[in-house]
Amino acid sequence: MGRLVMKFGGTSVANIERIRNVARHVKREVDAGHEVAVVVSAMSGKTNELVAWCRDASPMHDAREYDAVVASGEQVTSGLLAIALQALGVQARSWQGWQIPIKTSDAHASARILDIDGGEIVKRFADRKEVAVIAGFQGINPQTGRITTLGRGGSDTSAVAIAAAIKADRCDIYTDVDGVYTTDPRIVPKARRLDKIAFEDMLELASLGAKVLQVRSVELGMVHNMPIFVRSSFDEPDAIDPHATPPGTLICSEEEMMESHVVTGIAFSKDEAQISVRQIEDKPGVAAAIFVPLASANINVDMIVQNVSEDGKTTDLTFTVPAADFDRAKETIAAARDKIGYARLDSAGDVAKVSVIGSGMRSHAGIAAKAFAALAERGINIRAITTSEIKFSVLIDTAYTELAVRTLHSLYGLDKA
Repeated sequence: MGRLVMKFGGTSVANIERIRNVARHVKREVDAGHEVAVVVSAMSGKTNELVAWCRDASPMHDAREYDAVVASGEQVTSGLLAIALQALGVQARSWQGWQIPIKTSDAHASARILDIDGGEIVKRFADRKEVAVIAGFQGINPQTGRITTLGRGGSDTSAVAIAAAIKADRCDIYTDVDGVYTTDPRIVPKARRLDKIAFEDMLELASLGAKVLQVRSVELGMVHNMPIFVRSSFDEPDAIDPHATPPGTLICSEEEMMESHVVTGIAFSKDEAQISVRQIEDKPGVAAAIFVPLASANINVDMIVQNVSEDGKTTDLTFTVPAADFDRAKETIAAARDKIGYARLDSAGDVAKVSVIGSGMRSHAGIAAKAFAALAERGINIRAITTSEIKFSVLIDTAYTELAVRTLHSLYGLDKA
């Protein structure tokens, strides 16, 4: 017998029939003797609808009331799933974030989990054999007593945090895909599902464009060494052996893997924009004059490239920002022009970031050089490059994204079993 957390995303609970299907998945694990806590998202499309209602009510709405509204989607799902489980003869009750409680910071719409008291849930496992059906994405700030939400994808974070709090053996993330792939199968049909992937590699994939898991959920899994299984909720519930290794991808510590692949996967993001600040004086404080105002405006900067002129007196600074922040970033830089002292501001919104990730890069030389040569052969120009110990990213024109991804996927043999 084990203790599991099972998380189901919006597409898995999109309607009553799918909620009944989720209930069958949960009953399978309960019948196998497992203690089970379930974390659910809002029904597919419901959060977008609630957000739109807030904006319609007032474009400048109170963030605290926004959280009170958008958190209701998960409340509905948790109650419906508890009803569906009871109809199957499974003892179950729904829990909202404030009832557990899941204590968070007061950063409404992007709160961080501070503490979870899972004592009552664990007690009910023993006393009542009761399944806890928990509304994901939400918590409570203990100082204000207000409902908070964790940001988009926050139910993943809720699930991993709850798994750590109740000392679960595993956290299963059920979604509309059957695992983590070497890249997007819609771009590369030969992309392979990975049986295992290290936390570090998954963290890079998630942060660089892969949509399977929220970044913070992977961070929590790594900090608490909580194994995470990504699996499909659309597999037939009764066809799965609850005592066997689940079908899907296990995200675990590097020590649990037999070997690290040199390259694990290729991620890409088209939600990028490039800004170049031209002919600024090459002196201390200029970079701060650019990036401090951007940070104050809560604009994340990613790739940064600096080119110094031949005479060493001026420099160009190029960087990328999320496409959604493109206009705000340009306005922020323009407002600080007198302090920065640049001659010209160039920008481009038709760029994409393609990233190559793999823990094995630590011990292999020339991985990036092979990519640069292969992209050059395809006539793909690289605008900027960033590297770290286990990944490198290139910025290219959006039109070449799919060609670049396919080229790199084949280059590193990821389409071979």
